[in-house]
Amino acid sequence: MAEKDTDKPSDDPARDAADLFTRMLRIQSESAEAMMASFAPNAATNPLAAMSETIQAFQANWMKLAAPPADASAPMMADPSAWMEAMRTWTASMPLADPAAQAQLWAEGFQLWQDVIAQYSGESEADPQLPRRDRRFADPAWREQPVFALIHQTYLLFAERLNEGVDAAAGLTERERADLRFATQNVLDAMSPANFPLINPVVLERTMETGGENLVKGLERLTGDLERGQLTHTDTSAFVLGENVAATPGKVIYETELFQLIQYAPTTREVFEIPLLIFPPWINRFYILDLNPKKSFVRWAVDQGLTVVMTSWKSADESLAHIGWDDYFRAQMEAINVVRERLAVPAVHTIGYCVAGTTLAGTLAVLARRDEADKVASATFFTAQVDFEHAGDLSRFVDDQKLEMVRQASKGGYLDGRYLAATFNLLRGGDLIWNYVVNHYLLGEDYPAFDLLYWNGDVTNLPAEWHGAYLRDLYRDNLLVEPDALSADGTPIDLKLVETPTYIQAGREDHIAPAASVFKLLDHFGGPNRFVLAGSGHIAGVVNPPDAGKYQYWTNDGDFSSLDEFIDGATEHPGSWWPDWIEWIAAQAPKKVKASGKRKPGAKGDKVFENAPGRYVAMR
Repeated sequence: MAEKDTDKPSDDPARDAADLFTRMLRIQSESAEAMMASFAPNAATNPLAAMSETIQAFQANWMKLAAPPADASAPMMADPSAWMEAMRTWTASMPLADPAAQAQLWAEGFQLWQDVIAQYSGESEADPQLPRRDRRFADPAWREQPVFALIHQTYLLFAERLNEGVDAAAGLTERERADLRFATQNVLDAMSPANFPLINPVVLERTMETGGENLVKGLERLTGDLERGQLTHTDTSAFVLGENVAATPGKVIYETELFQLIQYAPTTREVFEIPLLIFPPWINRFYILDLNPKKSFVRWAVDQGLTVVMTSWKSADESLAHIGWDDYFRAQMEAINVVRERLAVPAVHTIGYCVAGTTLAGTLAVLARRDEADKVASATFFTAQVDFEHAGDLSRFVDDQKLEMVRQASKGGYLDGRYLAATFNLLRGGDLIWNYVVNHYLLGEDYPAFDLLYWNGDVTNLPAEWHGAYLRDLYRDNLLVEPDALSADGTPIDLKLVETPTYIQAGREDHIAPAASVFKLLDHFGGPNRFVLAGSGHIAGVVNPPDAGKYQYWTNDGDFSSLDEFIDGATEHPGSWWPDWIEWIAAQAPKKVKASGKRKPGAKGDKVFENAPGRYVAMR
């Protein structure tokens, strides 16, 4: 298990948050450290100069930029030639650069400038036909004047060539190439000219229209976010737990120091005899599966006649510093027994989402070795992994340096959830970081009221001992797939012992748990398994209600031994995979009973703790 860091937080929570945020921002790989020289703005008192200075400081923290040169007095990147030189300087520092490649890139850049300028010769009234397009530069303002066209087209050329260089470089292992590709893309995202107020024409126009009010508002937001140690993505005032998110009626029927169990009220006269017990990831709040009535998997499952019980994990604090690897396995086995005993049933259906699915696989193996496999009638896995050989972009964060940083960040025996939120944001920096920098810091636009983004920012803390073991033993060393290499609650884990019927769902565009990695569950379970590939990614691929009519899913009832073979022989179905799943569940245990007695939580004589969604989901 990871060594616990028992350092106490300081007496200044704001400083703790800012320090944590800054430490997170420094986990870029070493290739990102040799960055372009920054151009310091003139420290004037007007909002535009102030915003430029603050954004530069933000980016300096993010990318560990070198200190600006002493003679840098020109406004940051206001001159396109300065921008070109900065891009050239940075590419020259890349580990893969060689003189011939640099010369070729410079020649391409010079030719690009000639071609772009020719578009503005005045001989044609047609809109400029620029060679490269990107949604960050879709506003017509980026094309109306040659200076802004030159800036963004130069950036796109350099970005394109740098990514090609990473892909074509010889002498790199697959892991090294993936690490460098990830670091390069994140730095390129941060270097986008759209992020700099003095060379973003849309920001300049907005600033003139509002007299700088957009930048004043943005400065206040940026300052607040840095103090909190977390980016703001949505209007949090628009949501109230239990009212318009996590609002499906139910009762907390059981609780421990680590979790609560919520049983939801039935909506049908009869229900399936075998109830459904859901284990959401403790890295996030459970209500990703209960966002609102239209999106709620919980409400939909209840309407299908299932008795649904949800696990709500407590966000860690110093009181949970002792929680480790074994405790989450014990929690799953305890919850299984509680539901079985409460509803007087021999078994439960289970769902494990993401990391909770990883643990559920180990729980099934433990139960099998203890001759208790019949306690679980079926197991469904939402985007879960057990084999971490090709685990996606999160594997960029598990080398010794980053594990040590996680350890140091884990004050009081737990890891602040803002660290994890920032890490997940970094996996999609263009969408979840810089898009918000531009829209809400620079343009001053109002935040949207979006329940998914509210959930994404509702962070949870993790016990440091457990989190360290998870990253080290699974992501780094991939021990879960080695028979008996790991144990849970004193019982060795061998996934080959699992013969429980399983339904395995993967997202085709999932960057957190790649579909090819999720597919490997089939290599380790010996029971009847059904694999379904859903359109979209880690969240939208799961939370896709049938009424939305979105995306698609693929099934294959033939023989296949790899994801590629599955896809080659797959049948595509429009819309949600949820109806396919409920049909599969019903086939496992079709018997139904009346929705009475303890099937109605909180009914006469039924002792419960409180109404759903319970206290634990509201603890920070």
